Amino acid sequence: MLAVGDWLEATPVPVIGLLTFLAMVAASFIGALARRHREKTRTRDGEQGDDSRDGYVVSAILGLLALLLGFTFSLAVDRYETRRTLVLQEANAISTSYLYAQLLEEPHRSRLSGILLAYTENRVELGHSDASRSEPLLARNDALLFELWTATAAAFDSVRDTAFSNAVPQVISQVLDLDSARKTARHARVPTVVFIVLLIYVIVTAGMLGYVRAASRGVVAVGLLFALKVMSLMLILDIDRPSGGGVRESQAPMIALLDTLRSRAPATFERPR
Repeated sequence: MLAVGDWLEATPVPVIGLLTFLAMVAASFIGALARRHREKTRTRDGEQGDDSRDGYVVSAILGLLALLLGFTFSLAVDRYETRRTLVLQEANAISTSYLYAQLLEEPHRSRLSGILLAYTENRVELGHSDASRSEPLLARNDALLFELWTATAAAFDSVRDTAFSNAVPQVISQVLDLDSARKTARHARVPTVVFIVLLIYVIVTAGMLGYVRAASRGVVAVGLLFALKVMSLMLILDIDRPSGGGVRESQAPMIALLDTLRSRAPATFERPR
């Protein structure tokens, strides 16, 4: 099961789609051969078959396949929506932390502001990177978080007796918590067993359609149906890959925040004496 999951993760989505389509064509061909063999047996034995039941069976199988595809698509979209929401939450947490940092005295104000700016830049780059480039970015991400909390601890003594002393570590801890939440969300995948069952069901359905097609000769319609099923499966796989797919959560909130932080250096928050 783990090997299949690794293969699904490492193999490009178009390759999986092509292999699935070929497997469906092969299954359809086998189904057509089985139908011809059955017809020959009937003719030899002088039996009369009732083919109306085949249509009912295929309709039921297609209905169940649509249900499985819809269920799996819902799982993938739910995880996508979670990742998208966490981007906005993290941008808000960083923005709040940056504003609280401006209440500190120097050098803590500039130090915390600089770390938050560097952290945001790294998060934006990480959000746009693929799996092959994410490892060094994740290492820098963790180093910046450690530095952020170290700077917060160093600044706490200077605000210990102020009314907002507890708020500073609280808003910084939210940034750390959301970092963990985003990492967890990016590793959350549709269970491999669901994809395995879905692939098996798609191929079996193709075999059943081939069995029926042998009598109806609806090659074009069946081929189009195969293509649509494969496209649906490819879309699910793409959405389920936050670091390698084409459908990714938007980084717009983080990009907007980065532009704001760059335009509002700590010096712009200087308070009149």
